[in-house]
Formats: sequence, structure tokens, C-alpha cells
Amino acid sequence: MMMHCPNKPDTLKTEIRESIALAIPLAASQLAQSATGFVDTVMMGWMGPNTLAAGGLAAALFMALWVSGLGLTNGVTALAAEAYGHQNIDRIQKITAQGIFLAFLISLPAIFVLAQGDALMQLSGQSVEVARDAQTYLGFIVLGYFPAIAFVMLRGVVSSMNAPRITMGIAIVGLALNAVGNYILGFGKLGFPVMGLSGLAVATAMTHWFMFISILLYMCFSPKLRGFRLLSQFPQIDRLILWQLFKLGLPIGIAFTAEVGLFSVTTLLMGRFGVSVLAAHQIVFQTIAMIFMLPLGVSYATTIRVGQWLGKNNIPAVRRSAFVGMALGSGIMAISALLLIVFPKVVMGLYVDLSIPANQALLPIATSMLTVAAIAQILDGVQTTVAGALRGLQDTTVPMVLSFVGFWMVGLSLGYWLAFGLGLGGVGLWMGQSIGITTASVLFVGRFFWLLRNR
Repeated sequence: MMMHCPNKPDTLKTEIRESIALAIPLAASQLAQSATGFVDTVMMGWMGPNTLAAGGLAAALFMALWVSGLGLTNGVTALAAEAYGHQNIDRIQKITAQGIFLAFLISLPAIFVLAQGDALMQLSGQSVEVARDAQTYLGFIVLGYFPAIAFVMLRGVVSSMNAPRITMGIAIVGLALNAVGNYILGFGKLGFPVMGLSGLAVATAMTHWFMFISILLYMCFSPKLRGFRLLSQFPQIDRLILWQLFKLGLPIGIAFTAEVGLFSVTTLLMGRFGVSVLAAHQIVFQTIAMIFMLPLGVSYATTIRVGQWLGKNNIPAVRRSAFVGMALGSGIMAISALLLIVFPKVVMGLYVDLSIPANQALLPIATSMLTVAAIAQILDGVQTTVAGALRGLQDTTVPMVLSFVGFWMVGLSLGYWLAFGLGLGGVGLWMGQSIGITTASVLFVGRFFWLLRNR
């Protein structure tokens, strides 16, 4: 079957339209899948501050490993987009098959870490009770790790062929199923026993499997893609392509880990300031993490557009795609930052009942953290989209180093000093994170301009 790679007019207006057409379903899909964690956190809040603190830690650990896995498989999107630009269907089939193998191999160490989550939390200074409660969530959510990253990997393949809309529908349906399943299993409705955190985890794991199986069925039977036989070379192992995917994805995974690791370590440090600060942080972290999925979706679209133009060897179009992505990412985050600053009580009200005196104590703590985090979101939108452009150019090693410098050497060290050295507590940790994000944004943009000059 012939591949049809549109050859539309090479203009800024066309690029904006094509980028938005990709970005909307990708961002919506990313947001919907991430929102499964948001729904979990909201229902944890309904179960009380102690449950929110423990469950939030568990959800943060799963999110950290999930994002790292996304990075390791992100090379699939870049290579598939380039192959689509070359109109090389055989290579896309091989990339798809090896992407599934890669997702499975990545899952093995992640599952081991999740299974030992309670021990890791105790080593980080969390109480035995918090660690034990967190493990009741991790013990079941671990079953959903492989399908969670495999779905995003296959979504990258489908989207690189300009067919991203179905993934948005799958993710939205999955989100609805997760919310219903959480309510039934977590709170013991329709004759089911009250499972608490375990019920939330079971429902979320089942949701990830639903989305993974759904996209497999779409690739096999949809009129638009079945002729390409994208799964025809599975389960054959192509060591060369598997190695290419791993070599390209490893720096991306480390870069993703550097960013999300900053937030995860910060979450563990928050536990030293007590349950109230930790619960307030969980609210802010989950909110920011969910909103971040929007520019991350734009980043995926930017990777695809840049990769497709790279396959056509059209460098001016590569430059234009990157600038459009950065504008979209920063614009989305500017709007979200404004809403977070203006309506902090609305955000808090999604998680806890503010009419309860015990929950009202969380409001000033969370509001201060939310303000600091919101301001940094604008540059975070730039950072993640320009990183997507660099991935589309298959430039991953240098950005990995820059991520470590920005998020860890600057962000974590400053945050620790502000929190414990100057006594700013949880707000100080968020200030450090924000400075780290700003540093990474500047470094990534500088790297991109350097590549453009050399191109």
C-alpha cells in the first residue's frame, strides 16, 4: 500500500494549522491519560488527608517511572516520523515491533522498583505508616505500568502518520472508565467491598490495559491504517533497530527522569515538614503535573513535525515547526498560570472539602506553593516544546546533560538551601524547582539556536 505524505504549501499559516491539528488530539490524549492519576488523587482526598499524603506519594512514584518510560520509548516517535517523511513503510513496521519489545524491557526494572516502593519511602524518611499505606496502592498499580507506556509509544507511531484523533477518543473513554471504576472499587459501590487505595489502583491499572488493547485493535482493523500492517513484523526481533531506539531513547529517558525526579525527590523532602505540608504539596504537584500534559502533547506534535520535515531534508520548515511549537506551548501555560493564580480556592476545592476546619489549614500552604509553581509554568511550556524539537532532530545526548544541570545542579540544590537553610519550608522547595525549570528552558533554547546556526 502506498503511503500518502501530504505535500502542502510550505508556509507559516499551514504549519500553524498542521501543528494544531496534531497538538490538540495529542495534548488531549496526554491530558486524559495523566488525568487518571488526577482522579485517583481527588478520590484520595475524599478519603482524608492521611490517605492523600500516602497515596499521593505512591502516585508520584508511579508518575515518575511512567514519565521516565515515556522518555525511553520517545525515540519511536522521532524515528517513525522521519520514516514517514521518507515514505518508508517497511521501516515504520520494524520500528513499531521493536517499540513494543522496548516497552516490555523497560517495564521490568520499573515493576521491580514499584514493588519495593515502601522500602524506598522509608529510606527517604517517610514514616512506616505512610509507606505501608502507599504500598497498598503500588501493589496493584504496578500491573498497569507496561500498558501505560506501550499505549503512548503506539500513539507516537499512529500520530507520526497523521492519524492522532483516535488516540484522543481512547484516552477520554479510558478516563471515564477510570473515574467510574475508582468510585465503585474505592468506596465499595454496587455490591463491591470497600477497597480504598487498592481499589483506586486496580481501576487505574485496568484503564491502562483498556487503552493499550484499544489502540492495538485500531491499528489492526481501522480502514485508515490496516493496509499498512503496522504490527506485521511483531514478534520478530531486529537488534539493529532495537538498539537505535534504545540509543536514541536513553538520553531522553534520563532527561525526563531528571525533570520528574526533581519533583519526586522534592515530594519526599516535603514529608519532613509534616502531613499538612505534604498533602498541600500533593494537591499542587498533581495539578501542575496534569496541566503539564498539555504542552507535553504539543511537544510530541513538535517532535513529529520536525521529524517529518527532517525526513524531507527541509531545514527552514524544521525551524518554523519548532518556533510554532514553542509559541503554542508557552501560550497554553501562560493561560493556565493566570487561572491558577486567580482561582486557587477552586483548585483546592477539587481535592478537599474546604468547609472542614482541618482542610482549611491546607489552603494558605497550597496557595503559596501554587503561586510559585504557576509563574514557572510559562517557561516550562517553552522548555518542553523546544526539547520536543531537539528530539525531532534526534539530538538527545546534549539535552540530557542540560536537563541534569538545570533540574538537579541548580533546581534541587537551590530548593534544598531555600527550604532548610533559609527556613522557607515547602515553598522554598517549590521555588528551587521553578528556578531549575527556568534554567533548563534557557539552556534548551540556547542549544536549539546553536544547532540552527550550524545547520
